[in-house]
Amino acid sequence: MARNKRITSAANSSQRPLQVGRTIVLVGLMGAGKTTVGRRLAKKLGLPFVDSDHEIEKAAGMSVAEIFECFGEEDFRSGERRVIERLLDGKPQVVATGGGAFINEATRTLIKKKGLSIWLDADIDVLVERTGRRDTRPLLKTGNPKEILTRLAEERAPFYAQADLKVASSAGPHEDVVADVVSAIEDMQA
Repeated sequence: MARNKRITSAANSSQRPLQVGRTIVLVGLMGAGKTTVGRRLAKKLGLPFVDSDHEIEKAAGMSVAEIFECFGEEDFRSGERRVIERLLDGKPQVVATGGGAFINEATRTLIKKKGLSIWLDADIDVLVERTGRRDTRPLLKTGNPKEILTRLAEERAPFYAQADLKVASSAGPHEDVVADVVSAIEDMQA
């Protein structure tokens, strides 16, 4: 099996096939759609999909919330960096990261060096609605989710802006975001 996967975007089928020779890493705030979009993007590109939080939980034998509670955010970020480094060392795939992964300088440097980083950017109201569907977000358990997400968006935007590409993640169908990601990659490679 070839290391580079080839696809042709339906919207731009006359263009040369899309070359994916490195891992695509989705970054952004919790609720931006990294996991949902990531799964669909991986399927479209014929690549494996992995969620870094799920891999961290497997490695630690604990949930992300339990890791935060028992060891704190600093230890979690250290483990997160090690897991992401392992994921970047393998064959190309699509990786959804936790919302704070790209904020960590060492993790961001690894992603920028070895992967193609894509910031999925969503409006605060979209983030609040999406994160409200599950009670598994440790950082949202300490106050008003909209206020917390607004603060995190302001603090983290300068870091997310360092991603290779930025794609809007709207309240519409996730397939639209996947198509926008493919188009952004195609445009970058043109």
